[in-house]
Amino acid sequence: MARRPTLSAPPRGPWAWAALGIAAGLLLALLVFAPASWLAGPVARASNGHLVLSDPRGTVWNGSAQLMLSGGAGSSDAVSLPTRVDWRLGVRWNGLAAQVQSACCTAGPVTLRLRPRWGGAHLDVGHLQASVPASLLAGLGTPWNTLQMDGDLRLSSEDLSVEWTQGRLAIAGQAELTAQRMSSRLSTLRPMGSYRITVLGGATPALQLATLEGALRLEGAGQWVGSRLRFSGTASAAPESEAALANLLNIIGRRSGPRSIITIG
Repeated sequence: MARRPTLSAPPRGPWAWAALGIAAGLLLALLVFAPASWLAGPVARASNGHLVLSDPRGTVWNGSAQLMLSGGAGSSDAVSLPTRVDWRLGVRWNGLAAQVQSACCTAGPVTLRLRPRWGGAHLDVGHLQASVPASLLAGLGTPWNTLQMDGDLRLSSEDLSVEWTQGRLAIAGQAELTAQRMSSRLSTLRPMGSYRITVLGGATPALQLATLEGALRLEGAGQWVGSRLRFSGTASAAPESEAALANLLNIIGRRSGPRSIITIG
């Protein structure tokens, strides 16, 4: 009995290999030269619209943009940093590594490492020293656009890491925000004072607010439950400054005699 001839795929012609090479080259070029604008959408979604990368230039891997704080979706409030933010982004076997800096606001490049987790992500922040004008907060909308704060905000951290897992927030290390020589358009008193906010990591991350100096006294403490911050504090004025700070105290909390009660969450 004669054997049936076996069928085999026809040999690829030179044109087929050329097409495959072109497709692979285009894919590689697309990945290497992906425009910086591709980052704008993910950053906006991850921050609920509060961080906006405006006028992006360069590529996803080596680019810059004007960073703006916004009130979120539907808000017309937006304030940008005085100088552009530059970044370098690289892929590691376990995630992404980035260096971010801005001439106005960082002492040097800030190193970030993002590692995906099941149902979340883990972010490591390298040594951080940053300073921004308090007027930037007005971009976040209510109540900051009413308060119109002036002063200097200085942020520092050591061995800080943040992890989101199944809607829960975990923090390790410590971060500190110092608000210096603060003033507001709601008060004629300039400055009103200087303050420190400390974030402490642990099984239940905590936040502490303290007054360093000034006629406006702010005190309080809070903690994260899941991913929500629950904070309670008070605001009060030195006796000789009560009239100058009355409008501000009415806005920032619920008045209870000479004090305002501040609650979040």
